Amino acid sequence: MSAADRRVRVAEPRLESRRTRVLVTGLGIGALVALSSTWWVAAPAAQAATDSAKTVSAADYDPDVKDSPFPHLKVTVSQTQDLIQQGIKVSWTGGKQSTVPNQQIAGTNFLQLAQCWGDEVGSNGTRPDRTTCQYGGFNLPGDTRYSNRSDSDVIAADDTKYTAPAAGGFSAMTAIPFNSATGDSVATVVNGRPVTNAPDLSNNQFFTKYTTNEVSWAGSGADGSGAVSFEIQTVQESPGLGCGTPVAGTSAGTSCWLVIIPRGETDPGRSHVTQSGLFWENWKHHIAFRLNFKPAGNRCPIGADEVQLSGSELISGAMGQWQPRLCNTSGGSAYSLITGPESDAVVAANGTAPAPMALTSRALSSGGVTDSLAYAPVALTGVSIALSVDRQARAAGIGDPVPDEVRAREQQAFSSLKLTPRLLAKLLTASYTDSLPAGADRPHVSGVRNITQDPEFLAINDKEWSYMRIIGPGVGDALVPLGRSDAATAIWTYILSDAEAVDFLNGVPDKWGMHVNPYYSTNPRVNPTGIGLRLPTDTFPKADPITFPGYSRNDYADSVNLVTWRPYTSSLDTSGYLVLRGDAQVLGSWDPVATPPKYGKAARALVGLQAVIGVTDTSAAAKYQVVQASLRNPAGEYVTPSSVSLTAAASAMTKNAAQSQVVNFDPTSAEAKKATGAYPLTLPVYAAVNPAMTDGDLRAAYARFIGYAVESGQTPGTDDGELPEGYAPLPASWVAQAKSAAAAIQAGGWPSASSSPSASPSASPSASTSATSTPSSSGTPTATPGGTPSTSASPAGNTTPGSSAGALSSGTTPADPGIGMVGNIVPIGAAAGVAAAVGAPLVSRFRRRQL
Repeated sequence: MSAADRRVRVAEPRLESRRTRVLVTGLGIGALVALSSTWWVAAPAAQAATDSAKTVSAADYDPDVKDSPFPHLKVTVSQTQDLIQQGIKVSWTGGKQSTVPNQQIAGTNFLQLAQCWGDEVGSNGTRPDRTTCQYGGFNLPGDTRYSNRSDSDVIAADDTKYTAPAAGGFSAMTAIPFNSATGDSVATVVNGRPVTNAPDLSNNQFFTKYTTNEVSWAGSGADGSGAVSFEIQTVQESPGLGCGTPVAGTSAGTSCWLVIIPRGETDPGRSHVTQSGLFWENWKHHIAFRLNFKPAGNRCPIGADEVQLSGSELISGAMGQWQPRLCNTSGGSAYSLITGPESDAVVAANGTAPAPMALTSRALSSGGVTDSLAYAPVALTGVSIALSVDRQARAAGIGDPVPDEVRAREQQAFSSLKLTPRLLAKLLTASYTDSLPAGADRPHVSGVRNITQDPEFLAINDKEWSYMRIIGPGVGDALVPLGRSDAATAIWTYILSDAEAVDFLNGVPDKWGMHVNPYYSTNPRVNPTGIGLRLPTDTFPKADPITFPGYSRNDYADSVNLVTWRPYTSSLDTSGYLVLRGDAQVLGSWDPVATPPKYGKAARALVGLQAVIGVTDTSAAAKYQVVQASLRNPAGEYVTPSSVSLTAAASAMTKNAAQSQVVNFDPTSAEAKKATGAYPLTLPVYAAVNPAMTDGDLRAAYARFIGYAVESGQTPGTDDGELPEGYAPLPASWVAQAKSAAAAIQAGGWPSASSSPSASPSASPSASTSATSTPSSSGTPTATPGGTPSTSASPAGNTTPGSSAGALSSGTTPADPGIGMVGNIVPIGAAAGVAAAVGAPLVSRFRRRQL
């Protein structure tokens, strides 16, 4: 079963742990309800959630602030209410310039962050208990739960019961236990005595270096300020924290804490920072924020009628937030989303037999079949290129001297990045050396290691990038999801709208001499297979058959191919989550004693050393609070996703030539070229149903869903029932179209004798001729064999979705070239990845898996 075709019935927040979730992309989304006797009348709109950002200063929180490493520290957390499994932004001022850690010491003048669940005894719920903090999983200097104590150490009274005195030639040791929310305890010292056969405080059943969300080092610049994204975990990701566990008799989840521990130049009585941040002399200067969670788990009534929706993952974030508010109203139905290829969903929905309502960003591909669907726009969102890249300046003596102000920001995250269509093409075609297996023969690529060393990238981005020496597979390509999707089609269509990108794919080097990986070339004369890659496609092919053959000492079992080296993710959401964690899915070391011998998985990179780029969606990027790249739009402007830029793109959308109900952002259109503020990967999401479907009750349920989605579901906010960040409220004309379509679905047909609407609503917020005009006649640049650009007769963005418009090679060619991979596939799901790499997904239908 492929990732794109699996379904998990979960309410938002998720029911399964991220650590155990493998190749599962579906979200079971809970119930929506009959709203009134007139189905399109919205339920009372929820008030937009109040901004829950909080700022706490050391002066107000720390009773011993005069001895704090940073007495003027002020920390701001971006969100403290309505939390789920997500990211939050933590920023601060009043620190001191940091130095980076090494293998012996933890650095100087930095912050540590940890999530904790319990209250300190006697604090009346105003301070956290350090024994309940998920901390020490990395077991690094300055980031442990325990340490040997020297004779000169003055052990705080509060640490006495956690300290075993020196005995039998062993030094004294202080070890802070972890008391879990489950009632269990992980301890090596109890009441001043060592525990026999003690557990590992840094690697236990509650957290390890692979699962902990702690930040062991967060540095400040020369001005004492800094910022990091922090992963919030619920009981489903960390049972030991228990955050969000439903509180009986309430609609709330169990609250937790975010703790910030300031670390100075030395530990008390030491020459460096090497001791635990949980030791009292360090802990007493912490700052804490109460975190309030939505209750985790499915809050919909058991036994409610289930109504199935299928298709686009892009709607899942909104559905997850709509569901809890509505599913408990009397008479409601549970709406479950099965994510998978939208093209399959609309085919299934086009008939008259009962079928799941399709959620799609593109119209049904005709293929000689009449499109009988009513399309109701229910969301305005987009695809995003997310990143987590920390500054790592090159060593002294290499290249131009690195300015002091750049050195001062060492290991702090970049907050912006610009991409052109050609740069995005390079990331998606394994054209950088680091995207290919280490040890393999790689002469067919140009030798540019990764995007941060690409002269084209350096020419358009901040000068600071030119001083960096950032390496790793995570910036050699982008994390991409397995399976077919409208998101992939949108990205390739965007790339093909640019003449430079078309030439690059056709085999023409850029002006710095970099050329496409030939196995991805659209030119059959360049592609070693003799067949050009046909684009656009609705997948992210892994077309290079390169293999590292392994070593004889391992009987060549340790071979690595492209899918092994750079595995797919299970979804757009998972890509965003991995970017938040700085997890580039780097292949670990070979373990010859495993049964069977195999490669392990490398631990995620620490904050300060992260370098990962991923393809996600704007909803997931907003949820995880990751940096999103600015893309050059057809008007020549670099634009990041926002409600404003998504709406600007909607206003510039043009009708699909074969289906007037559907609009898309066509980068080649005259409207797009004038839309300076438009984000070019903006996508609508349509609910599509055949009004002639024979099941009237099912049609009524679909109409109720549409009615809620376009009314109450468009109120922005973090509260249940509201529209989360990463979506823009629908333009008024889109709402009108949705209501018209829902009325036809409810009634069993359009009011007139025609099988489609008599008029196509405008894509703009108000009446606009541009949104309803005939698509531009300008063509998409096409690379012909030999590398000379030409103009195709039909633009890629305005032909029948799913067709081969915009193909970059002449003649009929397979969707993707065969790649001949025969090596061992290490990651779970890699067999499916190989199939996707050759353009033949293992599963082309939606499948269900009931948990």
